[in-house]
Amino acid sequence: MQLEKSPNTKIIINETEHLYFSGTSYLGISNLPEFHEIIFENIKKWGSSFGSSRNANIKLAIYEKAEKFLTKFFKKEDCISVSSGTFAGLLTLSTLEKVVDSFFYMPKTHPAILPKKADPVFEENNLNTLLLNSKKETICIVVDAIAGLETKPFNFDFLKQISSVKKIFLLVDESHSLGVLGENGSGISSKIKVNKNVEIILVSSLTKAFGINGGVIAGSKKNINLIKKESLFIGSAPMNPAFLESFVCAQGLYEIQRKKLQENCEYVFHKIQNLNKVRISKNYPVFFVDDENIAEFLLSKKVIITSFFYPTISNKKINRVVINANHTKESLDYLCNCLISYYK
Repeated sequence: MQLEKSPNTKIIINETEHLYFSGTSYLGISNLPEFHEIIFENIKKWGSSFGSSRNANIKLAIYEKAEKFLTKFFKKEDCISVSSGTFAGLLTLSTLEKVVDSFFYMPKTHPAILPKKADPVFEENNLNTLLLNSKKETICIVVDAIAGLETKPFNFDFLKQISSVKKIFLLVDESHSLGVLGENGSGISSKIKVNKNVEIILVSSLTKAFGINGGVIAGSKKNINLIKKESLFIGSAPMNPAFLESFVCAQGLYEIQRKKLQENCEYVFHKIQNLNKVRISKNYPVFFVDDENIAEFLLSKKVIITSFFYPTISNKKINRVVINANHTKESLDYLCNCLISYYK
């Protein structure tokens, strides 16, 4: 189905209003008039785009200002912004390929950080034997903070089983956790406990919860400097400066929306946590229903959820229900009652 207007919590289909529980605008920020005003003011200041290389002789001060803010926000040594989350992943991979001996991937890793040649971290639920030897090498493990079809972050205890003689880069995609989980919505990366031989590099989209087109890479100064030297970075257009300043200016609004979102998540969790085939967590705004017919049933009740095939994650249709901060208790009650009635 095609829409003529961006959805918030309701959409019109065939002149009939439906409740909307889809998308990735977890904080519901992109539809708030208050947020629009922040963006409008910054467009007046910075224009609608900046068509220049970040390495050009003319630079905009907002990039340094915002990246210092993001560095502190993520509790990393350094950070850069780029045009999208996908580009952040591809650019980081391109840099790591020059220094890494071998790559490993966790289950259901997003294509943006999935190398062309990599081995699975686990084989038949056991750690890959290639990770259990004492060979001195540099490896990179790529992982989504929250994988597709999951509602909780990965457990990273398996890292303790890998020999300390190996230098490990842990490349974490926070696109679906940023703005939602962690201190002030900063994601899970800063809370991952690792040994000295492990270095975490964070990549993420800023488009989902934070509602601005762009991406970010955060890690050590050494690695961020390497990324800045990449021809892909030098030759690419930067993130929209008006959106970048809007991110910095909207922190108070993000916090308000995050509190509303957490209330909504807990509210729905307590109502449907025991339903058969529903996989849900208390603090995460996405849950899954393992039933191929649920999307059609909910559509008959004028409720829209995400339902599509995602070949790198599952050979079955994914039925993904998304709560956002702007959903009212009335809408949440209606959704929950529909699900409860379906499974009676």
